[in-house]
Amino acid sequence: MHAITIEQPGGPEALVWAEAPDPVAGDGEVLVEVAASAVNRADVLQRQGFYNPPPGASPHPGLECSGRISAIGAGVSGWSVGDEVCALLSGGGYAQRVAVPAGQLLPVPAGVDLITAAALPEVVSTVWSNVFMVAGLRPGETLLVHGGSSGIGTMAIQLAKAVGARVAVTAGAKEKLARCAELGADILIDYREQDFVEEIRSATGGAGADVILDIMGAKYLTRNVDALAVNGRLAIIGLQGGIKAELNLAALLAKRAAITATTLRSRPLEEKAAIVAAVREHVWPLLAAGRIHPVVHATYPMQDAAEAHRVLEASTHVGKLLLTT
Repeated sequence: MHAITIEQPGGPEALVWAEAPDPVAGDGEVLVEVAASAVNRADVLQRQGFYNPPPGASPHPGLECSGRISAIGAGVSGWSVGDEVCALLSGGGYAQRVAVPAGQLLPVPAGVDLITAAALPEVVSTVWSNVFMVAGLRPGETLLVHGGSSGIGTMAIQLAKAVGARVAVTAGAKEKLARCAELGADILIDYREQDFVEEIRSATGGAGADVILDIMGAKYLTRNVDALAVNGRLAIIGLQGGIKAELNLAALLAKRAAITATTLRSRPLEEKAAIVAAVREHVWPLLAAGRIHPVVHATYPMQDAAEAHRVLEASTHVGKLLLTT
């Protein structure tokens, strides 16, 4: 088969479409003929040499894919050769074939085509596990999403609105904020011109956000705590703003607040399977009913993965960038 390989870490040019060994479906796995994959920030970090795949995972980037099952390993039930699926991966999506643990498979949801389905597994699993399973966002609460126009952000807006929450977003351009508003965002904050702490307090009568979904890490830590409501929950899922920061614990105690920090890629198989099962139960019906939808900015041939990475790093996109085989 062919896959995107990374012989030496570096810029987008390090991504090379080359021949690679065919994967084999092991016990509890299926082999998927990849139709499409999607570009995530973790892929950029892997390309740069900062985020290696976990032990046993494919060396190729790509944390999600869509395609058709071409082979089934021992001990797998409930799936058949030819089924159209999308999947959460530990790696290997930037390839023509990938072996996937059966617990990380999802059927392509009704109303979504096979290519577009590649935009779903990673973002939906990330949002559902952090905002709902861990932070416990409830109807009537306020969610603040940093990077509202990203793939994660566009899905977080829709899911929060679907359960009856109020949504605030930050973004760095009026056009991006307008797209967030179209998806249902109630409070629009231009982080280049506005202080999100002041804006979220003003919009909530001084209360603050009940849940914050954060991709920035250290840079926003103190201000995120300031922006939280009493009993608020801060879910950190990215470190784009650095890894080290000081925190006034008295401020956290005064608000009886909680901070969680999670990654998805390195979780044990059983945890990933539980998240995927929850997504299928709670999110797939929303997709089938047309209440939410994946937002795709552009699609590229997988051989042009370097260009897709350049677009992602330039942050000029809204939603997901896809790669097709």
